[in-house]
Amino acid sequence: MKVLAGFFRKSLKYSAMVIALLISASAWAQEKDYITVNGVVKDSKTKERLVFSGIYVPGTSIGTVANSEGQFTLKIPKTLNVQEFGISHLGYHNGIFPVSDGNGRRENVYYLDPASVEIKGVVVRPKDPRTLILQALNRIEDNYSRVPNTLTGFYRETIKQRRDYVSIAEAVTEIYKSPYKFTLESDRIKVIKGRKGDNVKKADTLIVKMQGGPNVSLYLDIVRYPELILGLEEMKHYQYELTDMVSIDNRSNYVISFKPLAKLEYPLYYGKIYVDVESLAITMAEFSMDISDVEKATQAFVRKKPAGLIFEPVSTSYLVTYKKLGDRYYLNYMRSEIKFQADWKKKIFKTSYTLMSEMAITERDTVNAAKIAAKESFKPYAILTDKVNEYFDEDYWGSYNTIEPDESIQSAIAKYNRRFKR
Repeated sequence: MKVLAGFFRKSLKYSAMVIALLISASAWAQEKDYITVNGVVKDSKTKERLVFSGIYVPGTSIGTVANSEGQFTLKIPKTLNVQEFGISHLGYHNGIFPVSDGNGRRENVYYLDPASVEIKGVVVRPKDPRTLILQALNRIEDNYSRVPNTLTGFYRETIKQRRDYVSIAEAVTEIYKSPYKFTLESDRIKVIKGRKGDNVKKADTLIVKMQGGPNVSLYLDIVRYPELILGLEEMKHYQYELTDMVSIDNRSNYVISFKPLAKLEYPLYYGKIYVDVESLAITMAEFSMDISDVEKATQAFVRKKPAGLIFEPVSTSYLVTYKKLGDRYYLNYMRSEIKFQADWKKKIFKTSYTLMSEMAITERDTVNAAKIAAKESFKPYAILTDKVNEYFDEDYWGSYNTIEPDESIQSAIAKYNRRFKR
């Protein structure tokens, strides 16, 4: 069975996003040419791990993202003579730490302090949250890049059957990011380097694949492609509510919740949009598909399936964040997770699957953006695991910045490599 990662149309209102994860990477030549910082991010008060924190080098476009265990590895070229790096997380003050504290293989613990939003001095805006969203959309050209960018990315997608990983794939990518203004240009991706770990555990009965790979991740960029949940035609189908204010990168943000007002022939979404109080830039969005109508949700996700198989979506979650550099905001991180159950009519028990992908942008070139040729771009119908054939290697990525795998993935890889060596 092939599960769609999303339809590659500018209007995604008939599509669901089984999103792949793209993790950006910076290309530097040899290990001796860069400094490695390893660490785990925690709350300074509760000591709990902070997942998906942003890791960055101030004054540069180098960065990565902590994994679901709060762990990260950051690689910094020695030629930059960097003395400090930063960590950011929703609802916390940004932390700046000496690079020397985390140099080498040893994992250090880095604590962030919770941030309270000061109401004093806040810019007064209309109370109507729908108006805030419309104002944010009208400010897109002021807040985001009007020129194309070249991004470097690292992508990972995983498929789990019950608790076991049955497929893991990663890729370093080059991305042509089209301008955030009216244009007929679209984003393009090409895979520079990739590897996979198929059959970490051999799947039984059903083969599940993710179509579209890293290409589809870009369509979580709701600022560039607002049709999914922010299109003017879509907005009338949603109810918006101003529910909170939080700190992101030491800046106050409105939290605007939304949920469906209507039932249409295709599924709608519910979630939260974060809007910077001063600039009215959309800084983050987290949302899920309304899967209360199982039949509609199934049609959105599944491209083809064998006869006799009942597909039941269980949950979905999507996340996209943006990073402010100078006076502009840039695409930073995307994550998707889809859970579903497969039920064969002649079997007693259902089998659960989890498809996860994420992308973290780690390099940007806003000056020398070169459009990727169509013949080199990763096609929307392609499947990443069918395109790469190299196995996991501890030093495979060299100096590229990547997202640290979860411990469970690392264990799966180790078991797979031991079996492969035998």
